[in-house]
Amino acid sequence: MKTLNGKKKEPINLSEFDDDHIMSSIETPLRDDAFELDEELKVELIEKKFEEIMQVLGLDLNDDSLKNTPKRVAKMFVQEIFKGLSPENKPSVSLFDNKFHYKQMLVEKDINVNSTCEHHFLPIFGKAHVAYISTGKVIGLSKINRIVEYFSKRPQVQERLTIQIANELKAVLETDDVAVVIDAYHMCVSSRGIEDVASSTITAEYSGKFNDAAVRQEFLRYLGK
Repeated sequence: MKTLNGKKKEPINLSEFDDDHIMSSIETPLRDDAFELDEELKVELIEKKFEEIMQVLGLDLNDDSLKNTPKRVAKMFVQEIFKGLSPENKPSVSLFDNKFHYKQMLVEKDINVNSTCEHHFLPIFGKAHVAYISTGKVIGLSKINRIVEYFSKRPQVQERLTIQIANELKAVLETDDVAVVIDAYHMCVSSRGIEDVASSTITAEYSGKFNDAAVRQEFLRYLGK
């Protein structure tokens, strides 16, 4: 194997990095200058960098199928799969008075989760299940989906994603009575390393009344758990 200086080098043992499952913070780790570049410039810079990666891999960028791939990837990163990094894309949330005085838990289950593992930049996909107990206000159902999507569209660790969704719902609804469960598959497990296609990962965050075993069990019963 050749290196840049022409010397031979032993192959990297990828297994050394397989257990590097670390969540350093509840907040997504961002630099202080993360929002100084506009979207157009980010796309331009990523396009150039990804073109370099493809060249290093030995791909022929003159091929009709590959020549526009760097731009496609750059736009996908900025405008789609990592759009949740920008505060400008955070969904606005409208609350409504709980005129029916509904005092039981409200559960929305099977919300699509499409995220990206921050350790290998491979997909995480699955379902989120969310519940809350109103203290006087209710949120539009589609807004729950949008909150899940917003925090999913960034490099993530599933534990952090679960907590971020729960914290946002608590802040918006002004209640601690919130529960979030995510059941997801990780391509970094199924398509590399151990290549286990069957296993999924479940994470949960319970707050307020959901710390009561009976309330939590009611929620899980609605999920069929």
